[in-house]
Amino acid sequence: MLTHLHIKNFVLVDELSLHCEKGLTALTGETGAGKSITLDALSHAIGGKSQSDKVRAGAEKFEISASFDLSEFEGAKHWLSANDLSDDDSECLLRRVVSKAGKSQAYINGQRCTVSQLRELGEMLIDIHSQHEHQSLLKVTSHQALLDNYAGATDLAIRVRTAFSEWRRYKQALDRAQSASAEANAEYQLLEYQLAELDALGLEEGELAELESQQERLSNIDTTLTAAGQIVSGLRGDEDGILNALSSLKGVIAKLDHSKNEFEALTGLLDEAQINLDEAASEAERIQDTQADPSELAGVEDRLSAIYTVARKNRVLPEALYQHHQDLAEQFSKLHSGDEAVAEIESKLLLARKEYDQFAAKLSKKRKTAAPKLSKAINSRLKQLAMTHSSFVVDLDSASEQPQGIGAEKVEFLISTNPGSAPKPLNKIASGGELSRISLAIQVVTAATSTTPTMVFDEVDVGIGGTTGDVVGELLRELGAQGQILCVTHLAQVAGKAHCHWQVAKEQKGKQLLSTVTQLKDQDRVKELARMMGGDIESQQAIAHAEQMLAS
Repeated sequence: MLTHLHIKNFVLVDELSLHCEKGLTALTGETGAGKSITLDALSHAIGGKSQSDKVRAGAEKFEISASFDLSEFEGAKHWLSANDLSDDDSECLLRRVVSKAGKSQAYINGQRCTVSQLRELGEMLIDIHSQHEHQSLLKVTSHQALLDNYAGATDLAIRVRTAFSEWRRYKQALDRAQSASAEANAEYQLLEYQLAELDALGLEEGELAELESQQERLSNIDTTLTAAGQIVSGLRGDEDGILNALSSLKGVIAKLDHSKNEFEALTGLLDEAQINLDEAASEAERIQDTQADPSELAGVEDRLSAIYTVARKNRVLPEALYQHHQDLAEQFSKLHSGDEAVAEIESKLLLARKEYDQFAAKLSKKRKTAAPKLSKAINSRLKQLAMTHSSFVVDLDSASEQPQGIGAEKVEFLISTNPGSAPKPLNKIASGGELSRISLAIQVVTAATSTTPTMVFDEVDVGIGGTTGDVVGELLRELGAQGQILCVTHLAQVAGKAHCHWQVAKEQKGKQLLSTVTQLKDQDRVKELARMMGGDIESQQAIAHAEQMLAS
């Protein structure tokens, strides 16, 4: 529970320290004195939205510290340990510092933390019910949380949401897989067709270059044969052939016996030339002897035409077709039709749905058991709050057959304020004053089952007075006996029921008007109750009335 609250430079507060006790604590004071400032500061301490305009005039920053006793709250101690923020003590200190420039710093047990961590822990320690809380009752989404909390099914509701999220994740994955499967199957068929054509073509590596070379050779075969014939004729011709001429020259030298040594080198050169030219003539004769098959060129050109056609269909250059074939074959080997992926996700989706159905069924059972009990308890409180003819119903309406984050049913609070009228949604029936009392009844009933050690009620008794106000005080005191309640109130009937009474007032200090909080006891408390009842605090009658209220 909250044990100590320290406020510094916050709105109209210079510096203030409050010691908090168990039971019901009432905060009272004149209108505008700053009763809600204390609770606003507390909201900042537990991670509420940072408001730099709350820094007191003349100060650079405000600082709020809240101490809690966790000796009977294992959940918070476990959270601290899990987040490495525990100091192995039952005392826990939350601290918030906000500068005028808007910079916010958060601390837990003296260690820096994020505001979200401060908020997460704070929500476990304090539950704040503001004077506008009843407006949230007009939102159907809040009804489910209240029923689940009352039914002790909050953890189960979280499991249902988690199971739903898992189911939805697989459902979305299945939709994507089915779409991808259709695309994959189309791609699979296209690749299969392309590969069939490429396989039928059977292009070998380097084959294209060889065919193009053959085509060029075969296309020029006549020219080649003619040239080879001319070379042979020029070398071996009977009359003017070069080889015959060389033989004649060598004969001339042979006749010169007396000069043989002088022509020895020349004779060697002529012999070498004769050998080379004879080999050249033989090569030309080989070329000349080549017999070209007329159908060979047609076959080469048909093959090239087939290659060019397939390359054009595949939108690649002919010289890249062989590698393209290899790439498609590798891609095809890795490609699945898509049906396998769909089947695998469908299996996981079925398991996720089964788990969701199990949790949702358990949650439905708890809700169906708790709904009439909650209805009965709230109707009982409404009668205490002078709504005798009202009939409150916690309605469970089956949701969609498909999994939903809320579970198998939609929870909605209905009410009838006139006898014989069918219950209808709160925003269709209840007036502002009635809604305030309905809100209080719901909060009182559901708070009794809350695991939060400290609850704050900020003027939830607006629009209530007379004997009903006395009942409100009794209800809040009843809650206070079970834990710790802080209540900002304008009703003497409520303040008179409190175990502890704080008075908020404004004081002039120099040029500044500041808010102060004083714990009232004995006669000071009597005078404050007399003031709240609208009497003269100097009047013996008003004082007697206030004393009687406290005594009762």
